[in-house]
Formats: sequence, structure tokens, C-alpha cells
Amino acid sequence: MSTEGALSRSRLLPSLLGILLLLMGLALLAGGVKLSTLGGSWYYLLAGIGLALTGVLLIMARRAALGLYALVLFASTVWALWEVGLDWWQLVPRLAMLFALGIVMLLPWFRRPLLTTGASPMGTRALGAAVVIAGIAALASQFTNPGEIKGQLDRDSVPGMTNTAPAMPDGDWNSYGRSAHGDRYSPLAQITPENVGKLKEAWSYRTGDLPGPNDPGETTAENTPLKVNGMLYVCTPHSQVIALEPETGKEIWRFDPKLSTQKAENFKGWAHMTCRGVTYHDDAVYASAEQSPTGTASNTPASTVCPRRIFLPTADTRLIALNADTGKMCEDFGDKGQVDLTANIGGFTAGGYYSTSPPAVTQNLVVIGGHVTDNVSTDEPSGVIRAYDVHTGKLVWNWDSGNPDDTTPIAEGQTYTRNSPNMWSMFSVDEKLGMLYLPMGNQTPDQFGGFRTPESEKYAAGLTALDIATGKVRWYFQFTHHDLWDMDVGGQPTLMDMKTADGVKPAVLASTKQGSIYVLDRSNGQPIVPIKEVPVPQGAVEGDFTSPTQPMSDLNFVPPVLKERDMWGVTPFDQMLCRIDFKSLRYDGMFTPPSLQGSIVYPGNFGVFDWGGISVDPVRQIAFVNPSYMAFKSKLVPAAEVAGGPGRKSETEGVQPNKGAPYGVILEALLSPMGLPCQAPAWGYVAAVDLTNNKTLWKHKNGTVRDSSPVPIPLSMGVPSLGGTFTTASGLAFLSGTLDQYLRAYDVKNGKQLWEGRLPAGAQTTPMTYTGKDGKQYVLVVAGGHGSLGTKQGDYVIAYKLPD
Repeated sequence: MSTEGALSRSRLLPSLLGILLLLMGLALLAGGVKLSTLGGSWYYLLAGIGLALTGVLLIMARRAALGLYALVLFASTVWALWEVGLDWWQLVPRLAMLFALGIVMLLPWFRRPLLTTGASPMGTRALGAAVVIAGIAALASQFTNPGEIKGQLDRDSVPGMTNTAPAMPDGDWNSYGRSAHGDRYSPLAQITPENVGKLKEAWSYRTGDLPGPNDPGETTAENTPLKVNGMLYVCTPHSQVIALEPETGKEIWRFDPKLSTQKAENFKGWAHMTCRGVTYHDDAVYASAEQSPTGTASNTPASTVCPRRIFLPTADTRLIALNADTGKMCEDFGDKGQVDLTANIGGFTAGGYYSTSPPAVTQNLVVIGGHVTDNVSTDEPSGVIRAYDVHTGKLVWNWDSGNPDDTTPIAEGQTYTRNSPNMWSMFSVDEKLGMLYLPMGNQTPDQFGGFRTPESEKYAAGLTALDIATGKVRWYFQFTHHDLWDMDVGGQPTLMDMKTADGVKPAVLASTKQGSIYVLDRSNGQPIVPIKEVPVPQGAVEGDFTSPTQPMSDLNFVPPVLKERDMWGVTPFDQMLCRIDFKSLRYDGMFTPPSLQGSIVYPGNFGVFDWGGISVDPVRQIAFVNPSYMAFKSKLVPAAEVAGGPGRKSETEGVQPNKGAPYGVILEALLSPMGLPCQAPAWGYVAAVDLTNNKTLWKHKNGTVRDSSPVPIPLSMGVPSLGGTFTTASGLAFLSGTLDQYLRAYDVKNGKQLWEGRLPAGAQTTPMTYTGKDGKQYVLVVAGGHGSLGTKQGDYVIAYKLPD
């Protein structure tokens, strides 16, 4: 073999790497030119030039390649540190690829053919120094935790503060939020921070209700079961109710409503198949003043047919009353056990109206709202709230936010106000004050409000308190003025007594998508925690307007305004593309108006807080929360162009038509080409708030990308969660809603994760806890996956307990 031939072969690898660097450089150069013309960073343009020239020099086997690459790596390290500091998850993706290539170029077998032409060692030394500097920066960033707050709660109680939620057996969970106050606080203390690490699966049950080929939309499991009347009551996405034995998971009875699809199979993408919960009513609770939440005995005679009832909202627009003992329909309620919720609402697209959340129940009434599919048209069903006699199903009152003063039951043949704001989430109830608390949505379409009426504007995107007996408005407070961002109030309001500088006050806490937690006196709607009107971006499209200010609570988890440097990706290429996307869109901070250009919505319409709400510990006077941070983008599309668009696939895919409005809208998450969020992690946290001073005690990133990344590595980056939490008297909190498939337990004093249980499917639900007849405390979760989030689907109900 000739020396020339051997040298030629030894230069093959440098040449191949040179070609790779040349292509990488040209890609960065092209994207860098685009980014710089948008007013963005010049780094990618300059780095592209440096990499391309390095590639050319390697192909030519020139000694200058090592020195030039050293300059590129060193400059990239300085630039990255200047932009993000020692933030591991932002620093490493900027440098990892360049660092790895630098290591390769330092290898003797790689350098040898270059050095044979008389290469100076200076280039090698410079490259070695650049690699060491980049490596030290990456190693140092491992010890930082940007965005996290470390703290410690130093008390087990606040003197004089107790749990004032409606009384029930400690081991029961008889309402969606455990009590009608929506506090999600259990007085159980058998499972503690000291022994929770020993939790083991006690039993697992499969409902058999899985997504089907004829489902009208996405199947999402969001159920929190009840434990009451000696049974567990589970509802499935297709509105089946199953009663289980709490200690074993053995099925006791099952009710299948035999859903009518209303021909919704022809309208895929228009609906969610989900059931967040059912509601329980027991005549015996109201039989005496001692048991009654109101402190007075009921004058209404108990039912001889169904003294204990389960109320089920169905996906085909019915409200069904079941005998809680047997699962048979209560024949004395409505029409042989059911009420038709299509009555008086007018026409609607199949699958476009139904109730996804459990109704509220009081001494004499069952009260229900409804989900109206977003962004279909300007002529959708009313968001009316209806109260029915808990025994007969007779309509007692109706509150229509489009006609708010007249709550007299609507006359036959009349129709509620079309398109008035709805309440799709969960009520809270204070029977002693005689009020229902409604977290309100807005008038569709979400991103254009030019046609909204004064009545719909008044009650939208806020909290409304209704008189239980009459349905009349007692007070209201709006959290988003003229909402153009789908900032409807998703979480169930939480009621508790709160210790303040002015004494103990009856409070309602409303968590919101924009990140504020509004704390009001629930008796009159006056703020307990200050709320300020802050200026926001202006400039709506023609035919619409924006509010000059928006209310922000002093208690909030509002994220900082996004910057270009916050755009993220696992490689420099998707980082650059995310930056181009960011600079191409309109973004002036939170509440940037929707636009034809396309606008960034941050926080997005999944919110900082969504329907999972928050939980509290009324004895320790803390709130346990799980804020998420995901940016979305919305682009208005002129009506004339909507018909030629890709069409609607779901509420977050394709062109939302907004028929009757001048614009449709495209809504989607702000994602990189790899399907990961464009904004930098962390995307999800757990945190605790000291409610005596409204300060964040601690805040830690939460969850891994194990089940949402191409490679199933459990990197603890902090992922979004959809679903709620609960706390216990022993000082624990539980959460299952993260994108990875785990149920986790935390110490409420410092946020330390104490235990996790691997789940067979996604669990975008709120877990719960109860005591069985065996005296054991159980923790239970429904793991069925979520269609919108793409988590693994299933049909599991899983209970955990401590070993015997």
C-alpha cells in the first residue's frame, strides 16, 4: 500500500465530518439570515458561517480547521452563558452538539492526517481549551435550579383554624372535590410522610370502556370517583357508572346509559367523550338539623323509591338519577329517571352540547351546567344553568347569563338566549350562606368578541354567586375583561375559612388559566387578597376591541414575559426554528390580542391552572398547586379563506370555523419541529402557598419526559399536568396528572417527592383517598389517558394502601 493511498484513506473521516459541518453551517446560515431579518439574534448566522468554513477547511485537510472550530465553540459558550447563564436545560442543548464534535476533532486518529501537513499545535490547544470551558460550564449548570423556590413550612396547624367543610365521615369522599366546598382535603392520617414510601398496589380494576371507532371525538378519562354509601362510584368516558367494593375493587353493579351518538360520528373532532364525575344525594343527611349542612332539617319528604341517589350527566345530553344502592334508574325523577337537557336550548351540532362535569346537589335541588363546543359558530346553545327538584326532576329555576334577571322556569316552546356564556366546570356550594359558585366561561367564538352582548360580557370569564333557592345573582367578579384568549375559569372554586390580618374570613379561591389565584370573600365577592388592574397590550383586529387593563391578583403564578432567548430545542436547529416562529408572530406579553399575523398566547388556553383547580389544607392554612406553562399560538383567518383551510380536526387542530364571525382561527401549541415545546423547560411544577401571608413557600419542577419524548428516558425536566391534587391531615399531597404515567406523593412542608407509583396509562385525573371497612386508608386513581394530550389510553382504576 502506498503512503499516498494510506493518507487518502485516513483523511476520509475528516472529510466526512467536513461535509457534515458544511451542511450544518449552511442550514444555520440560511435560518440565521431569516432570523436576523426578523430582528432576532445574529448568532446563528455567524455560527453558520464559522461551521461552514470549518467544514471546507476539513475537506481540504487544512490545519486552520481546529483553530476556527475552537473559536466557534468558545464564542458559542460565551453567547450561551450570556443568554441563559448556568441553566442546565437551556445551556446544554445550545452546546452539546458542538461540544461532542469538538471531542471528536481532538482525537489523535482524527487529527493525525491534518498534522502530517505540518499543522501547528496551537489549534489543538485552542480547541482543547474551548472544549474544557464548555464542559466546565455544563457541569456547573447541574447545580443550579432556575425557577425553583426552596422553603420549609414550620407548623402543623394555625391556632384556631379547623376544617369547616360540610361534615362527613373522615373515610368518605362524597363529592367531586371531597366536599361541596371543593377543598380536596382529607382528614385521614394513616398514610404519613414517614410511611408513604411503603405504598403498594392493593387492587386494580378495568372498566372495559376504551376508545371506540365511532367515538365522535377524543376520549378523555378525567374521572374522580366518589366513596360514599359503602361503595366507590366510578364514571367512564362513555357515561357508564360502576359501583365497586372499596376494599377489593370487585364490581357491585354497573349502569350503561346506552348513549345515543346523535349522529355525532359524522362530526369527528367536535366533542370530547369524558365524565369528570357523578354526584351523590342522601335524604338522610338532611333529615335532621344535626346532619344537615344548613343546620336545619328538610321539609321535603324523603323518597321511598331512591332515598340515596347518584346523578349522572351523559354525553348525549341527559341528566339521569340512579338508585345508589342498586344502579337502577329512579323512576320518580323526570321521565322515568332522566331529564332531557336539550329542552329549550335550540338546535346544535351533534356532540356540540352536553355536560362533562358533575352537577351540584343541595338539600332540594340538583343543579347542572353544560359544555358548549368552542369556535363552531356564533349561534350555539345557551350556557344556561338549570336547577331541578332533587326528587321529581321538575325545573325549579334557570339562570341564563344572557337574560340574568329572569330565573322563572322557562315556558314551553321558548328558547334560552343563544350563545350566552356557559359553565362547563364544577360548582362549589355553601348551603349555610345559601350560595352556588359558578366558574364561568365566555361567549363563543373565543378569539373574536365583536358581536358579544353587554350581558354576556358582564358575567363571562369570572366567578358568579347565585342564590340557591332562586337562582338570582348575589354577586359576581370578572377575572378577564373581554376575553379573547379562552381564559374561561376552569377549576372548581375552593371554599375555606381563611385567617387574615383582619380576622377569619369565609373565602373562595378561584384558580385561573392566566395564573392568578383570586381570593374573595365568598359572602359578598370583595377581594381578600388585593387585585390590581394592570395595563395590557392593545390593538385588536377590525371589528373588535380590547380592554385597556386586566385584573391580576397579588397571589399569582403568572410566568415572566417570554423573550427570544427563552426559545428552546434539543439541537441548535430546532432552537433556531422556534426563534424564527417566535419572531414571526405577534407577542407583546400576556393578553397579546389575536391577529391575522398570528399571536402567541402565553399562558396558553390549557392555562397555568385548568379544570383540576387547587387543593388546600385548612388546618395548616396552605394551598397545594400544580402550575403548568405551555405557550400556544392563535391566528385569525378571514371567513372567506376558512372553507379552503385544512378544516377542523379537534378543538386544538385545524381551522376552527367560527361560522357567522368575520374570522375563523387556527389554534395550536407553540412546538418545535420535533414536537417539543418551543419555550424552555420547566413546563410544570408543584408548589405550596402560605395563605396567612400569600407567599410561595416552595416551588419545584415536577415530572419527567419519559412518556412524551422519542427516547423513554426519565429526565426530570418538569412537565405539564392536567388534573387536580388533594392533601391530607398527615401532611401529604398527591398528584397524578403529569404527562408521564405516575401517581406521586409529596411532603406539603417542603415539596419533597416521597413516593411514586408507575401507572399503566396516563392519569389526567384528580386522585382521591378513603378508608375501607378494613380500617385501611386507600389512595385511588383512574388511569385512562387523555385524547387531547396524547397520553397512553386505558381503562384502569387502581387503589394503593400500606402493607398489612
